[in-house]
Amino acid sequence: MSMVIPRLPFLFLLVISFVGGGDICPSRVVAAAAMAQGSLRATASNGSSSTMAQGPAGDVVVGAVDDPEFIATEVEIRQIGNITARRSLGYLSTCVTGNPIDDCWRCDPEWHLHRKRLADCGIGFGRSAMGGRNGRFYRVTDPSDDDPVNPRPGTLRYAVIQDEPLWIVFKRDMVITLKQELIMNSFKTIDGRGANVHIANGACITIQFVTNIIIHGLHIHDCKPTGNAMVRSSPSHYGWRTIADGDAISIFGSSHIWVDHNSLSNCADGLVDAIMGSTAITISNNYFTHHNEVMLLGHSDSYVRDKAMQVTIAFNHFGEGLIQRMPRCRHGYFHVVNNDYTHWEMYAIGGSANPTINSQSNRYLAPTNPFAKEVTKRVETSSDVWESWNWRSEGDLLLNGAYFTPSGAGASASYSRASSLGAKSSSMVGSITAGAGALPCRKGSLC
Repeated sequence: MSMVIPRLPFLFLLVISFVGGGDICPSRVVAAAAMAQGSLRATASNGSSSTMAQGPAGDVVVGAVDDPEFIATEVEIRQIGNITARRSLGYLSTCVTGNPIDDCWRCDPEWHLHRKRLADCGIGFGRSAMGGRNGRFYRVTDPSDDDPVNPRPGTLRYAVIQDEPLWIVFKRDMVITLKQELIMNSFKTIDGRGANVHIANGACITIQFVTNIIIHGLHIHDCKPTGNAMVRSSPSHYGWRTIADGDAISIFGSSHIWVDHNSLSNCADGLVDAIMGSTAITISNNYFTHHNEVMLLGHSDSYVRDKAMQVTIAFNHFGEGLIQRMPRCRHGYFHVVNNDYTHWEMYAIGGSANPTINSQSNRYLAPTNPFAKEVTKRVETSSDVWESWNWRSEGDLLLNGAYFTPSGAGASASYSRASSLGAKSSSMVGSITAGAGALPCRKGSLC
């Protein structure tokens, strides 16, 4: 017998908006599939609601969720539990900023003794990402990355490849220059709070065919293409990696991912890319600067598995030196809410292949260039095609001549799948996003 769970009131819903463009070398898909086996065991043993699906050529796609309605319902139900948890914290209201993630944990001067509380503070479509909450702490003491096949204990690479859940912290400030992609295993949190941690000037983070990942409090910049090398992905497996693009964070065939409070800039390809059936993702409280193609959500116009993609983009600051793709979406459902867009040179939000984009209560400050005032861009698509796409702007603050071009009939079913939390007023965006990026947290004081 199955039990039907009634949908909760719309006030618990949010809106999501964006996917990007760019193709992936097929050989990397095949090579990556072999690396998923350890993560599959971890996922099964931890009882995740993620599923396993087949890619277009029979390749295993781990963590994909076939039904967007499943995620939407799960978001609504879990919102109640999260509100209850926040009320139980009992912190003084003088610390509250209106940012529901930060208000959940930053007011605690003993946050360093309650690090795992962060996992209960998620919002949006990636709010179920538990990371390493159910595992032990692992402290990184060594910033080196001398051997990507046989990483040394104490290094970040050694920690992220383990099969068990881990909450990874850092002993001290450090700059980690990775020789090859940092291939993560499932159920991991990388928590940079309390240290000044940079992943820079080398390879960066790959989240591929895994589930339940939290990336928090890192500076990730100047990432370079790497590859044509052996790299370990679990204690029992290493394999050949072809050339990587040089993304700061690459999410590939994965689900239940939360990227929060990171500072990202100046990488060879994207800052955050999510493709190949990835879903249940929240990208929040990040500070993006000095980059061209910021965020890609969706593999290609022809890759229809991305129709199930759901991404929340909330409370981020898109700052100086940015050009385009904040995000660039394909297929799927995207809730863009309470972000501060202070710089773009071409456009802010773009897409193709009929994505549903729900823009709520963001602040869009257009550049001085009179030909770049439009927030939106339909990429290589004629108006007679895109006029039926569901793109809407609701409560957005449009400054300096900025304008958002809406489209579609506004089908309620479509926007419910692109809704993941309640938007605050756009007048609050400045205070909500004031702490975007990696925070200078120190033990014994408010973060």
